[in-house]
Amino acid sequence: MNRRRQKKFSGQLFAAIWRGDTARARALLRAGADPERADGEGTTPLYVASVHGEAAIVRLLLTSGAAPDTESRGIGAEGTPLCAAACWGHTEAVRELLAHGADPNLREDHGTGWSPLDWANNGPHPETAALLTAAGATARLRTT
Repeated sequence: MNRRRQKKFSGQLFAAIWRGDTARARALLRAGADPERADGEGTTPLYVASVHGEAAIVRLLLTSGAAPDTESRGIGAEGTPLCAAACWGHTEAVRELLAHGADPNLREDHGTGWSPLDWANNGPHPETAALLTAAGATARLRTT
């Protein structure tokens, strides 16, 4: 697929995620949209779906090849998908990420930031925290 078409599909995929349009996201991925392609700022599709709690789209992106632990680098959208979902208490998105191999102890900021459990506890989102703990997560809040 040529770059221009891939860029177009990528933009449309982000739009579908923002709208929560699972059917459109599925159609774009089937047509060749890259589930890992970040936008111009470095934000990944999986991060956007996770931070908005779009569990069905999270599952779709993961089954289409998105890596569960890829850290997003977009302005205001930095971090891992699991931390993003945990921060807002999106338990179903957290469940999907864990089911597809997301590391429950992977800290943001290249390992120097908060863990998913830190974010869930800070929420506070006890249901999400319990799910993460059951998956082996441990809290490691930063001291700085």
